[in-house]
Amino acid sequence: MAPLTALPDSRTEPDGSAVVRVLSYNIRSMRDDEEALARVIRACAPDVVLVQEAPRFFRWRTHAARLAAKSELVMLAGGAPASGPLLLCSLRVTVERTEDVLLPLTPGLHRRGFATAVVRVGAARLGLLSCHLSLRADERYAQAGMLLDRLAALDAPYAVAAGDINERPGGHAFRRLAAELQDCWAARPWGGECTSTPDDPRQRIDAVFATRGIEVLGCGVPAGLPGVTDTDLRAATDHLPVLAALRLPPAP
Repeated sequence: MAPLTALPDSRTEPDGSAVVRVLSYNIRSMRDDEEALARVIRACAPDVVLVQEAPRFFRWRTHAARLAAKSELVMLAGGAPASGPLLLCSLRVTVERTEDVLLPLTPGLHRRGFATAVVRVGAARLGLLSCHLSLRADERYAQAGMLLDRLAALDAPYAVAAGDINERPGGHAFRRLAAELQDCWAARPWGGECTSTPDDPRQRIDAVFATRGIEVLGCGVPAGLPGVTDTDLRAATDHLPVLAALRLPPAP
């Protein structure tokens, strides 16, 4: 398994392109060890974090802001208005606009949504979308189509979608996304593959996807994070994080 140092650090190239570190993480409403969770996020040194299952109810903004501060990041979009997906970012990121999207509600099922934004990193312009798709297969497949439509509607030259897909790569929704976008793990695997559960990871149900034209430098579950133990990864939440390093061309 490759050490963390094998994944490129954030940087801006002389030609205006940018290397961006993107983290996707299901944090189970911060019901677990919050200090361990913040340690994991900080150690990944992300530019943007696409969170799933952020706090949605009483004092959700306070909880999300506290996690951002402990992770040395700032809140960007999402949370309760997106029904769980949340975006965090470093001060390296300049925000153009944000939008929280609620998806159609199926009676008896959990309400889903997308947290979206368009940002700039150096001369590169990037759309972001954090998602947590349905547990039910037919609804999940429909939501994958809505994700692709919403990503296109961001009207950014390049975009990243990441989250808890709630199915493995062979599933219909996962394959629908991978047919239109780059599955970053499949494009350039790095670190570990499986994200669920931390105690005994056997399945890859969390993923980072990128539009064509983005160069994937590496993507996977990080190993050997500085200052982070296996106990921290198990205590932080019930998923393992997915970290990707992407090279973005400069905006036209």
